[in-house]
Amino acid sequence: MTTPAVPVERRVPEEVHRRRWAILGVLMLSLLIVVLDNSILNVAIKTISTPAPTGLGATQSELEWAINAYTLVFAGLLFTAGLLGDRLGRKKTLLAGLAVFGAGSALAAESGSSAQLIAFRALMGLGAAFVMPATLAVLMNVFERDEQPKAIGIWAGGVGLAIAIGPITGGVLLDHFWWGSVFLINVPIVIIALALMLWLVPDSRDPSPGRVDPVGVVLSVVGLVLLVYGIIKGGQLADFTDTTVLATIAAGLAVLAFFVVYEKRSDHPSIDVTYFANKVFSAAIAAIALVFFALMGVTFFSVFYTQSVRGYSPLQTGLLMLPLAAAQMIFAPRARLLVDRFGNRATTTAGMVIIAAMLAAFAALKADTPIWVLEVVFFLMGTGMAHIMTPTSVVIMQALPREKAGSASALSNTFRQVGGALGIAVLGSVLSTSYRNGIQDKLSLLPAGVRHTAGESIEATLGVAAKLGPHGKALVAPANDAFLHAMHVTALCGAGVAVLGAIVVALFLPGKAPAPQEDKEERQLVAAEH
Repeated sequence: MTTPAVPVERRVPEEVHRRRWAILGVLMLSLLIVVLDNSILNVAIKTISTPAPTGLGATQSELEWAINAYTLVFAGLLFTAGLLGDRLGRKKTLLAGLAVFGAGSALAAESGSSAQLIAFRALMGLGAAFVMPATLAVLMNVFERDEQPKAIGIWAGGVGLAIAIGPITGGVLLDHFWWGSVFLINVPIVIIALALMLWLVPDSRDPSPGRVDPVGVVLSVVGLVLLVYGIIKGGQLADFTDTTVLATIAAGLAVLAFFVVYEKRSDHPSIDVTYFANKVFSAAIAAIALVFFALMGVTFFSVFYTQSVRGYSPLQTGLLMLPLAAAQMIFAPRARLLVDRFGNRATTTAGMVIIAAMLAAFAALKADTPIWVLEVVFFLMGTGMAHIMTPTSVVIMQALPREKAGSASALSNTFRQVGGALGIAVLGSVLSTSYRNGIQDKLSLLPAGVRHTAGESIEATLGVAAKLGPHGKALVAPANDAFLHAMHVTALCGAGVAVLGAIVVALFLPGKAPAPQEDKEERQLVAAEH
């Protein structure tokens, strides 16, 4: 009965099959440094925002660009990187991407200004764009289809491991070394990953790869940069009606609209829009984008809550984020069991509802809220995320043929990174606007030249207050109050986005499938008899 399926099931060579788990370990190490870098940076942003010599004196908008320079280049090049991996070989692009990422990390560690840091973060994003899709594409080519959900679950758990290691590692480094050490730590990991990859990982490629689409790449990157720049500028000015802000946002949307039209007409598009005709595929992609929109924005402000308002050190902040990572490591590899029992729709919708509830819970946090409450919130956020990422990743990766694994991975990660970048830009701008509106009246006693800078973020206000000595102490309590109010507003906006994600997956993701393997075998038997 199962004879017709044998040739399909034995796609992976025996030699590769035997070392598949070791290969997965190397792929996770490569993934680790890409995720580790962002989770380390989250703890370091307060230190980087302090004046030299401790930090770079980066403003909130510069911090947002330090994060988004990476994510926008990453997102803009992911699909092209996936296609190049399909064409040139996934192992080659992995090795090249890791080398560029390592070089960018070393340069970022020695940045002498915020502008240099932003530029070198963009270089790191270029390298990471070639690493991320190749890891999933190689995974799909070294595991048989029946083991892919388990392998993807472990791969997703690796993200949780990186989220756990990153803040703690960053805290330890910042307690003993200068801020640049949070980037320099990537270099030895890159060297180890390169050596193991040369030894263990097989090369693979798409026998019928698509052509690279340079025009589409340029349009997508330019459109996203203009859109994000306008959003961040609006938050910086606390005025979204400003002519420059409106013009930049409109230009970004116009370029992105032209990008979509161009991709529809192209015979070798960066993004094949026909994939989105599948409602299940589109809903899974949307869920990833929306959850990262909400979570990246919240992670950005939670560091200022723990360090600026609560007074915790970078290391303590890293330890406080452990429950978030622990929940992902515990539940991501096991989420497939819930999917088997309840289906993708119920599992993912429940995850989105949990995320929305926990984001709303941030609106209840105050300066003296017991810290265990924050720990519970982080743990439940990690739990919700684990039950979103694993089922949606499986849906996306199995929606396309194995040969298009790089394209599927790139699409998934493109929308995740774009969602995260827009989340930081939009929610960061909401935070900045709400904070400036809340602190503006208290800054009237300051010299006119520093009022605008002091109102940009809580760190800027506290920095000015520290320079004023005893006279500046009167600003500390209003700064904390204004930040808490801004955090509450931002958290509720994030919760609203997560609710939208829950509605999308509840409407469009499939429910529990009734024994699909048996149905497949019956069809194969009928075909064999005829």
